[in-house]
Amino acid sequence: QVQLVESGGGLVQAGGSLRLSCAGSGRSFTGSAMGWFRQAPGKDSEFVAAISWSGGTENYADSVKGRFTISRDNARNSAYLQMNSLKPEDTAVYYCAARSGPTTQAMDVMRGGDYSGMDYWGKGTLVTVSS
Repeated sequence: QVQLVESGGGLVQAGGSLRLSCAGSGRSFTGSAMGWFRQAPGKDSEFVAAISWSGGTENYADSVKGRFTISRDNARNSAYLQMNSLKPEDTAVYYCAARSGPTTQAMDVMRGGDYSGMDYWGKGTLVTVSS
């Protein structure tokens, strides 16, 4: 069974940091772009960050640039999201996703929020930032 499992969410005060992890199992995600998305209560899902299969290309939503960093470890079949200077508006369920295929296409699909275009999704981890 192919799975993406997120972890690392929790409650943190504004200005604090959290590191989310996304562990893949059941197949190798080495050839897939990996991305993070989030959905705040009562709002639509939005793109947060994406990283190419090699780790050589990273994309971020404007709202998290300079505060969040995406990374991956292909040997561990995992991706990560380091979140610093957290704000209450970062409160959301954070989801990990994977998309295979040519790098440019995969990254475009992630940035564009084409949720139906993802190959796999995790079930999410809740991040709550208190003011």
